Amino acid sequence: MADVGFIGVGKIGNPMCANVQRGGHRVVVHDLVEEHAANLIELGAVWADSPSEVAAQSEVVLTSLPGPREVTAVLRGDDGILQGAEPGLVCFDLSTNLPSTVRQLAEIAAAQGVTFLDSPVSNGVQGAIDATLAVMVGGDKAAFERYKPVLECIGNNVFHLGELGNGAMTKIVNNMVSISTMQLIVEATVLAEAAGLDPQQTYEVLSVASAQRYVGAMPTLLERNFDDATFYLQWAAKDVGLAVQAARELGIPSPMAGASSDHLNRAKNRGLGNQSVMATLVSMEEDAGISPG
Repeated sequence: MADVGFIGVGKIGNPMCANVQRGGHRVVVHDLVEEHAANLIELGAVWADSPSEVAAQSEVVLTSLPGPREVTAVLRGDDGILQGAEPGLVCFDLSTNLPSTVRQLAEIAAAQGVTFLDSPVSNGVQGAIDATLAVMVGGDKAAFERYKPVLECIGNNVFHLGELGNGAMTKIVNNMVSISTMQLIVEATVLAEAAGLDPQQTYEVLSVASAQRYVGAMPTLLERNFDDATFYLQWAAKDVGLAVQAARELGIPSPMAGASSDHLNRAKNRGLGNQSVMATLVSMEEDAGISPG
């Protein structure tokens, strides 16, 4: 069993950490909000007051954070992981990150004898609870193999995808597809509303027509329960923004992701950021001058 550090135990990090503990590993935990770790401490985790304290007590550290800025701060900042790390520490970043940021952080970590791998996850909060996440790892193969049993505590599909950044890029591509497809469904729903069609009847037709493979989430959209969010709109805006930025860094066009990013940011700027990603329906209806029936 490994001595595992876990930093970031919010909506998705908490059940992941709990599953690592249930796998028999010894866990040291840190979060900006100590109360988030209360259930984990009850399960036997040890609280640390900072990322540096986590690193000092761990052989491998998992981070689950909002994005590149937070990952950078936790690794490099005052009282960050590198402040407490000994040579040989391995870090798996489970966050959705930018490949170029991953490579920069790995280079900085390597100068201190720390191995950093990008290891984002997919399948949401329920997947984290059920330990059925897809885990997409880029970086040092030997470190991956050594700690694969830890990763298998959180996901039943654990992939090593080659060099640093490949895990992050795969996650960005995945979220680009899943989030942007949902935005097209939102747009189609508003078009149907504007034309006077009944949205529920429209779904019933689409579900047995050629669009059927794409509209599985439409019943949830039509329930309009946007306050009950497991994946916030602001997170979706960040993730699709990373896809646009990654495309820009590679010098390739990304017009569909760009349009989706604009749509998501418009909704976020209207105060919908802490609602479900499907709350873009409200923003688009507002743009169209539609009051939902």
